[in-house]
Amino acid sequence: MNATLLQGFSWYLPDDGTHWSRLAEKATDMAGKGITAVWLPPAYKGAAGGSDVGYGVYDLYDLGEFDQKGSVRTKYGTRDEYLRCIEALHGAGLRVMADVVLNHRMGADACEWVRAVEVDPQDRRRAITDEREVEVWTKFTFPGRKGAYSDFAWDWHCFHGVDYNAAKDEHAIFLFEGKQWDQNVTSSLGNYDYLMGCDVDLMYQPVYDELLRWGVWYVRTTGVDSLRLDAVKHMERTFYLRWLNDVQEQVGRELFAVGEYWESGLGELEGYLGPERVMSLFDVFLHFRLHDASCSDGEFDLAKIFDGTLVQADPVHAVTFVDNHDTQTGQSLQSSVAAWFKPMAYALILLREAGYPCVFYGDLYGSPRVNAVPLLPELIKIRQLLAYGRQRDWLDAPDVIGWTREGCEDEPGSGCAVVISDRAEGRKRMCVGAVHAGETWRCVVGEQPSVVIDGDGWADFDVAPAGLSVYVSERGALALA
Repeated sequence: MNATLLQGFSWYLPDDGTHWSRLAEKATDMAGKGITAVWLPPAYKGAAGGSDVGYGVYDLYDLGEFDQKGSVRTKYGTRDEYLRCIEALHGAGLRVMADVVLNHRMGADACEWVRAVEVDPQDRRRAITDEREVEVWTKFTFPGRKGAYSDFAWDWHCFHGVDYNAAKDEHAIFLFEGKQWDQNVTSSLGNYDYLMGCDVDLMYQPVYDELLRWGVWYVRTTGVDSLRLDAVKHMERTFYLRWLNDVQEQVGRELFAVGEYWESGLGELEGYLGPERVMSLFDVFLHFRLHDASCSDGEFDLAKIFDGTLVQADPVHAVTFVDNHDTQTGQSLQSSVAAWFKPMAYALILLREAGYPCVFYGDLYGSPRVNAVPLLPELIKIRQLLAYGRQRDWLDAPDVIGWTREGCEDEPGSGCAVVISDRAEGRKRMCVGAVHAGETWRCVVGEQPSVVIDGDGWADFDVAPAGLSVYVSERGALALA
């Protein structure tokens, strides 16, 4: 079966603690729609307690169990509800992806004094003050947890630096004495190790040992199948080469991992993957191509839609997506694909052979500030049942492109033909394979007339202006009904 990942949350979900239960209730529906895995949001307590989306990490061990930061539950529910959600997803045959945020900590329990230099925010390699004493929020003792699961306490030695001096109510980026930013990170801003909060020193051995203990505990406790790794462009590359291997070795099973490296340059993505290829990466540049196509008023050259993308260069390690929580309106990376183009964008990631597609929760079910994409369930179903076999491409014109999948014997009725236009109506003469000679193929997405495949496997496939057409065999259409 073709695999399809669902990002099982959006940024603006209500702070009502019901999302774990909501996802558990949808487990059977998601599986029936053709979803095979669900990416869950960060499950641990954040600095904002019950309203934290999960990326302002406070305590990795608190999965909604302890009274910390003003709440027992997280934004999504309690520990017991989280574990029941995973059990329900597994029971429906779905794999579960956990969101792992190890780059930074926020919401410390106490301050410390430490010597530090202030660095240039536009070039973090350059100190702009002499070393001086600063008061920083870096002591994490987790009094609400009282040592349960781990008695490790964090202090300034566990971090590279912070962005706030409490003594003077001063906002700036400070690098602690005896510390240096990790070198194998993105070169933006000179060195973009520092992102936010207390920047974790991943290569400090006590920290590494604690994060390894947590990773093994977390996988064993929850039973998750795969990991989404947050903010990897800000993290020492060699950390995950070591940590992923060590966690898998100790838990005794493989864990698929995909990193979030928010950079549009293919070179940086391939450089981070390196020869080891221990993880996949989200294809951020493809997202930007889809966004640009949706906002270009028909001026985008569709023939170049995949140029410079990770899915073109390394399809095995590319996780493709249209939108996610970070691209939503109001976020620092906002770049939502326009609604009119979303069906075409999803066809481009769901109905082709390359890449592992990730569907956004709001696009499938609707959520605050996001309207569901009406054609999306149909496209996922076509992927599940029919998008198999040899692919032939006609990515050869700026305004109308198409491709076909020939199908395979193991998937009865499989095969499809896809045509996309971003301007005027169009037609593509395409081959679906001589094995389909004489068959009638119906337009199941779009309102174009049926076509008959000629003796050599060819036919003319039409598409409406700024539209999407998907054609399948009559047998395939019955399978979708």
